Amino acid sequence: MAAERKPMDRRKQVLEAAARSFETFGYKATTMDQVAKLAGVGKGTIYTFFAHKEQLFEEIMSGMIRELRELADRTLRPELPFADNLMEVLHKLLDYREQHALAVKLAQEVRDIGTPMAREGLEKVERAVVTYISRHVNEASEKGEIKPCDPELTAFVMLKTYLALTAESHHLHMPLTKEEVLDYFRTYWMEGLAAR
Repeated sequence: MAAERKPMDRRKQVLEAAARSFETFGYKATTMDQVAKLAGVGKGTIYTFFAHKEQLFEEIMSGMIRELRELADRTLRPELPFADNLMEVLHKLLDYREQHALAVKLAQEVRDIGTPMAREGLEKVERAVVTYISRHVNEASEKGEIKPCDPELTAFVMLKTYLALTAESHHLHMPLTKEEVLDYFRTYWMEGLAAR
């Protein structure tokens, strides 16, 4: 008796091929023909799942955001103070972003040619990170770890501070170590937000 073959998940096959194409060529240079070729399917198969390239891209970006959220959730340690947890989560998210080929390619495409969909995709990821941090800012405030504040605005400025200390600090001086980033972050943020 021959082993029964599992039917191929064509939708997943298309998504994986599209992700490879966006990672390699960027948003602008990716075509549905290219995705079909990489997936080993006819172009019509793609259209049974996705009406257009934008919808395919949005699905991939949503998957990336899910991965980031899961990574952040696995990183949280309830026994740590808010600032330490926040730093650990931000470090993991930055590492992910720097190593994830799609995020790197989209950032390059935005920098080099300013493709609106690539910019929108990265902004969607940033909004998801801000929303995630905002939830934890709100929880820390409710527990009395930090002063009451606008969680979303605070999360946005915290993220921008972190990015300035890590990814963008080399413009001013040598890159900071993780410990230095945490120290500066505590100085700029936690001492100012500390519940008294």
